[in-house]
Amino acid sequence: MNLLTPKQNEILSQHWGWFFAFGLALIALGVLAVVYSVSATLISVIFFGAVLTISGIVIMFDSFKSSWGIWNEFFLHLGMGLLYLIAGVILIKGPVMGSLTLTLILAIFYIVLGLVRTVSCLIRPIANRGWRLASSIITLILGLLILIEWPASGLFILGLFIGIDLIFTGWIYVVTALSARPAK
Repeated sequence: MNLLTPKQNEILSQHWGWFFAFGLALIALGVLAVVYSVSATLISVIFFGAVLTISGIVIMFDSFKSSWGIWNEFFLHLGMGLLYLIAGVILIKGPVMGSLTLTLILAIFYIVLGLVRTVSCLIRPIANRGWRLASSIITLILGLLILIEWPASGLFILGLFIGIDLIFTGWIYVVTALSARPAK
């Protein structure tokens, strides 16, 4: 079933080669991220730290522009920006410790999410219960595996996950491009 508008189909058909090339590039970057998962992890933590740092500066600047004179709002806004800034600087200055911390948070998140989804699947009548239960259990197991291997897993998990995501996203672009390729 095609969910695209005729205009979207036309654009995709005209530029299918670019979508295909973009997909291949994403797959290549994903493979590199998987192979060099430690480097990809550290780069992603530094990038995340930079985003937080810039966000903190913007939020702090905005507190002076939008909340000056409304003191409870001003200090709340300023404090939030300062927290962003501090977290960002910490991640940039210590990407290894940052990756360990983020991986621990990710493991706990997956464990809790897996448990909540599993319980939800078991107590509520839902469609595709088997698939949802399997997904929930996989999420739980993934969280447990990350936690069991922590702190060592903190050095490569984020890069590995980013790489896997890039590979699958690239594959979606490739398949979409090939399906939109004009017939000869």
